Amino acid sequence: MNGRGLYALVFLINTLFGLYTAAVMLRFLLQWMRADFYNPICQAIVKITNPLLLPLRRIIPGWRGMDFAAVVLAILLQLINVALVLVIVVGFPDVLDLAWWTLLKLAFLLVNLYFVTILVEAILSWTNASQRNPVAGLLWSINTPLLQPVRKLIPPLGGLDLSPLVVLILLQVVNILLPLQWPLR
Repeated sequence: MNGRGLYALVFLINTLFGLYTAAVMLRFLLQWMRADFYNPICQAIVKITNPLLLPLRRIIPGWRGMDFAAVVLAILLQLINVALVLVIVVGFPDVLDLAWWTLLKLAFLLVNLYFVTILVEAILSWTNASQRNPVAGLLWSINTPLLQPVRKLIPPLGGLDLSPLVVLILLQVVNILLPLQWPLR
């Protein structure tokens, strides 16, 4: 396969597995934060993730409201993602490399997931989207644990909340520090 075809194939694999893993991570975070599951976006996430998550729940039970089946599914999805990409690009990896790259890829996806949700929440705040808006309420539920500690340190300046900007910068620093390079990014 030529260079462009290889890049395209790796991009497709990373994108498809990344999007589905992000949906599974979102479902886990929404359950953990006790978000409103009557929200239409939550309902869509449930419908998207149910086909793979429900069979896994029969084997892996939850505990104290934590959906461990979602965590295992996210790990398995990224394990497959990393294995496929590495086999295509460099050949068969050893087990320790595979585990290491899978953990890094999961961290990378979680950081990017929070980056996108905080960015969208900040943009929605400019439009005066109220908590009744399904997207705004959902994002508020997910992002509050990251934004609240920064809000305590940096109070709003004349009605301008700088906490999303600070957290976005910190998330980008974490992303830069993650030793994850192409083809796994």
